[in-house]
Amino acid sequence: MSRVIEMLQEFRRRDRVFPFIQEAAPAPLLDARHGPILYIEDVTKSFDGFKALDALTLYVDDGELRCIIGPNGAGKTTLMDVITGKTQPDAGLAWFGSRMNLLRMSEHAIAQAGIGRKFQKPTVYENLTVQENLELAMHTDRGLLRSLFWHMGGEQRDQLDEVMELIGLEQRRHKEAGSLSHGEKQWLEIGSLLMQNPRLLLVDEPVAGMTGHETEQTAELLVSLAGKHSVVVVEHDMDFVRSIARKVTVLHQGSVLAEGSMDQVQNDPRVREVYLGEED
Repeated sequence: MSRVIEMLQEFRRRDRVFPFIQEAAPAPLLDARHGPILYIEDVTKSFDGFKALDALTLYVDDGELRCIIGPNGAGKTTLMDVITGKTQPDAGLAWFGSRMNLLRMSEHAIAQAGIGRKFQKPTVYENLTVQENLELAMHTDRGLLRSLFWHMGGEQRDQLDEVMELIGLEQRRHKEAGSLSHGEKQWLEIGSLLMQNPRLLLVDEPVAGMTGHETEQTAELLVSLAGKHSVVVVEHDMDFVRSIARKVTVLHQGSVLAEGSMDQVQNDPRVREVYLGEED
């Protein structure tokens, strides 16, 4: 029995609830043929009187690579929480394609529907190898019993090899994840999400703590994902954003302050004043 299956059994023995040991309900079919893949319209969310989001509207096209920037407290994390079902807004609309109302779906159902999220701090299983981490990610759309008797077929092996090459960890395949550098752990977590075939990836500060070389490789990875996946990157490193950005959304006080190319938003006097601390 593989260590991946042993871990699934151990999670059950500890009575811990993880998405990949829940029986998955069939996800509605994603329909992005008639417009953006992600619709966020007039979303407002307050916490104890503080408006974290204030009538925020955002549209992301299918296959787009979008960067979201803004000062601390601008609403970036709350926006990601709304999209993934962690937080329910007070008002507004949130749709994935034209059929899936995210505000009526659980976090698990949203993940199953094709939205993956990578947090700033990588969360990998350090006592498993790189390959075993990716194998474990394949079990997220199966219940426990089916996982226990599941064997990886040729198609799954091809997918694993493809993802391994994409994240640049082929030479680390049999190394324990705990031995990886910080940047490599970030790539492994992205790879684990890719094993679940998401249509939309939300990536939070992917290059924080990385070396310059790792940052360059991460830029190449995220750019390579656009097209097949829609990718939304929240980041503070402006040089990194410039290296990957096609379209940038600037948030301020829970609303969209500016949107456009990197040059357009950097030359916007409102952005220079609010985000870059400059005044004309």
